[in-house]
Amino acid sequence: MKITIITATFNSAKTVRNTLECIRDQDYPNIEHIVVDGKSKDETLSIVAEFPHVARVISEKDYGIYDAMNKGIRKATGEIIGILNSDDIYCNREVLSNIAREFSDDKVEAVYADLQYVRHNNPAKIVRTWKSGSLRKNSFHYGWMPPHPSFFVRRTVYDKVGLFNTTLRSAADYEMMLRILLKHGLHAKYLPQVIVKMRSGGVSNASLKNRIRANREDRLAWKLNGLRPYFFTLYAKPIRKIVQFLKK
Repeated sequence: MKITIITATFNSAKTVRNTLECIRDQDYPNIEHIVVDGKSKDETLSIVAEFPHVARVISEKDYGIYDAMNKGIRKATGEIIGILNSDDIYCNREVLSNIAREFSDDKVEAVYADLQYVRHNNPAKIVRTWKSGSLRKNSFHYGWMPPHPSFFVRRTVYDKVGLFNTTLRSAADYEMMLRILLKHGLHAKYLPQVIVKMRSGGVSNASLKNRIRANREDRLAWKLNGLRPYFFTLYAKPIRKIVQFLKK
């Protein structure tokens, strides 16, 4: 079973080496690594060129990170697809072996796990741990979502539900998981272990203003899928995210 990992980059020279190394060092034998670059002007591409395990590099102007992800998905040939961006790393060498093991059950269409936020300049320093927990019928209505870097799907899932909605600036990953898990109700398996370290300071979490704007997009994600959340759904996730932001 081939696993395709897609990494979107843009002027990522400061962090991309760690990402490339963690994928190169995986003990799983059948990995396709696709790097989609937005015409970086720093040393990103020269660093990528040092890693012969990378199967394909696409470097051209894009319309944002979700457009880059869509390009990678279209080129992917693996049965399983995961996305690991250029400032994230896998926690150990066994991550993809463990993911593949979960997909050995033909009924499983998606697998997700836990994630740790770490200091941007010190991945060894843990800021907080995102424990997903098992998906239940009303999980999304209570502000739940799995961390996207830990989210793997069969390639056929994208054939069923479509690609990322690039009109959303920061909530396209949330909308995609809402579409896969709630609207279409595809069968997902929770792997109860931390598999990804994410450097803190992403676009949607960079400021309180951005967090509020991201939550507006979260609400739009429901509307785009023709879903009606519970009344308090509109507040549960925003309140939790804002509290987490203020604790930083």
